[in-house]
Amino acid sequence: MDRLLRDVRSCQICADQLPLGPRPVVRMAVTAKILVIGQAPGTKVHETGLPWNDASGDRLRDWLQLSVMDFYDPGKLAIMPMGFCYPGRSARGGDLPPRPECAPTWHDALLNHLPDIGLTLLIGQYAQNRYLGPRRAKTMTDTVRRFEDYLADGMLPMPHPSWRSTGWMKKNPWFERDLLPVLRDRVYGVLG
Repeated sequence: MDRLLRDVRSCQICADQLPLGPRPVVRMAVTAKILVIGQAPGTKVHETGLPWNDASGDRLRDWLQLSVMDFYDPGKLAIMPMGFCYPGRSARGGDLPPRPECAPTWHDALLNHLPDIGLTLLIGQYAQNRYLGPRRAKTMTDTVRRFEDYLADGMLPMPHPSWRSTGWMKKNPWFERDLLPVLRDRVYGVLG
């Protein structure tokens, strides 16, 4: 796995498409029990190289009820975004979608080195599209609402924990009431 992670971190496949240049952000160890598949790093994560090192990460850790130390322990939690590098900003504001080269190039090889994953968090529509495929609902909200349909496969779809999810959570109170307790039980059950 160490060699594979070195290869990922030195990836240049889409370097000419990245406004800040390549800086693949991935974190894992063979012993990881939980896998977080998110979207792509933002500018702060690009600067530091530490995944979820921003307000979204604070909210995600709160949802999981994990300490910073446990969250960043690669032997407990593997972090593999759909796009490993900051993709740039869209004309409408917000970040561009994850680069399409990353997941097909690296995900399967990395997953082959994670034999003990007991829970995979599919954060946002890009991860849900790839890993749930035709089983996902028409919208991200409906996919997340049907979270129990995917638990038998060890997958839990979730919205992205950005500031935009504040309004979404107000419109969807079932997320905090129904999904978060299940998420926390699974996290503690898997990590022991």
